[in-house]
Amino acid sequence: MRIMAMLPTYNEADNIRPLIEEILALGPEYEALVVDDNSPDGTWRIVKEMAESNPRVHLLHRMTDKGRGTAGAAGLREAVRLGADKVAEMDADFSHHPRFIPALAAAADQADVVIGSRLVKGGGEQGRSPVRTLITVLANFYIRTVLWLPIRDCTSGFRVFRADALKKMHLEKMTSRGPAIVQELLLAARRAGCTFVEVPILFEE
Repeated sequence: MRIMAMLPTYNEADNIRPLIEEILALGPEYEALVVDDNSPDGTWRIVKEMAESNPRVHLLHRMTDKGRGTAGAAGLREAVRLGADKVAEMDADFSHHPRFIPALAAAADQADVVIGSRLVKGGGEQGRSPVRTLITVLANFYIRTVLWLPIRDCTSGFRVFRADALKKMHLEKMTSRGPAIVQELLLAARRAGCTFVEVPILFEE
């Protein structure tokens, strides 16, 4: 079993080394794939150096077609190409903490897509204002209603996908260039007949 954390990055030089180290420390089955849009702060150089000495670290260094949306879709495709069985999509600023990955990955034994959810029992946010939390709740109500998604936290970017589910989602057809990729992937998963489950996480600002 290979569980690959896919990390879209832009100027995360301060975080990326300790984050990758924490991911790899979860166990020998864990790997890290960094999708970097040629960060001016040299994030990609740090990852390249790590990858040269550790086969569980991978880099997709993008020079064109930049943006969170295209990076996410490209990273998921690359993780499948590299042979991952499960892919954990997450932010690289420690707001999505690696300690939650094992629980999300375990839940993927029973569901195609596992959402790291702030809006189920046991989940939540830390360090955010009440206004930001209210915006999250209202945005999710709107998205859930419009897209008919069976998910409470539709805006969470911390998810685990089974590789066989990703292969059915037509990732090459993704069109979002920005953060809307989070919802576009969920919609593609629903259309592909994927099953969902939400696991509580703490989002740390």
